[in-house]
Amino acid sequence: MTLPLSILDLATIGKGQTAAESFAGSVAMAQSAEKLGYRRIWYAEHHNMSSIASSATSVLIAHVAAHTESIRLGAGGIMLPNHSPLTIAEQFGTLETLHPGRIDLGLGRAPGSDQNTMRALRRDPMSADSFPQDVLELQGYLTGPTRIQGVEATPGKGTNVPLYILGSSLFGARLAAQLGLPYAFASHFAPAALQDAVAIYRREFKPSAQLDAPHVIAGVNVIAADSASGAQAMFQATKRARVSLFFGGGTREFTDDEADMILDSPQGRHMAQMMTYSAVGTPDVVIDYLDSFGKHADADELIVAHQSNGTQERLRSVELLAQAAGLVAV
Repeated sequence: MTLPLSILDLATIGKGQTAAESFAGSVAMAQSAEKLGYRRIWYAEHHNMSSIASSATSVLIAHVAAHTESIRLGAGGIMLPNHSPLTIAEQFGTLETLHPGRIDLGLGRAPGSDQNTMRALRRDPMSADSFPQDVLELQGYLTGPTRIQGVEATPGKGTNVPLYILGSSLFGARLAAQLGLPYAFASHFAPAALQDAVAIYRREFKPSAQLDAPHVIAGVNVIAADSASGAQAMFQATKRARVSLFFGGGTREFTDDEADMILDSPQGRHMAQMMTYSAVGTPDVVIDYLDSFGKHADADELIVAHQSNGTQERLRSVELLAQAAGLVAV
């Protein structure tokens, strides 16, 4: 494996699991990834989802950072329209001050939630329209000069926390290119525009103080297991869990037969297409897929979401992929 490998930890709350157990699993994953040689771990901001525990993203990053030593940690991403740029600058400036040289800040403009949750967050439905200006304002707080006269982020000013633009459409690609920032494409759940977005980003990229050449991170799902049948069983369990999330509102549990019937419906097949880019199988199969996917995505780095409903299965997938990829243990 020639491309660097990173991890997107979805902080999954599995069936019968608590949020506290999910956090313990995230710490265990980060500690394992650090020893095995992964480049970074990111956590995503989601709200009102009973199976995802990373809603307070910066708090989770702080907790994991306190239990690790060297691996880079960050947001993949913070949904910036949910927040003021100053607040995020202060939060990530604090993280960088406490854990220097280890913090990333990926930024997205999606709500990370549904319409009712947007209202509960006090989010203006039009706030996404100011996303480019908000990114620049945030960047000013972290790197200087501030764009709001007389307002500085403390902590934050001078920390130079690196920014990444997250996206699943051509909008994010063009913005990342215009600002000269790295671009992370969410192909692990929104595969459709991957190649077009990356091509536009590379073609329109303008060097910046942070980055002198394009850098593409592509998301991909991974289930590596000791047997092909075991990996496929976990993949099916993951898709069934998504049925509960998308069709049961996260509150209704479907039986396996019910979930499989939904998966066979047009709506279920559409949901399954979200996981088009998935490497599932024994380590040799997974690594061959990732090598091919990296070329397909024209990526400089892959960020993998280890998909499983069980903590031990995810940790085993993390370990098997690292071994197959020849990552260098720390």
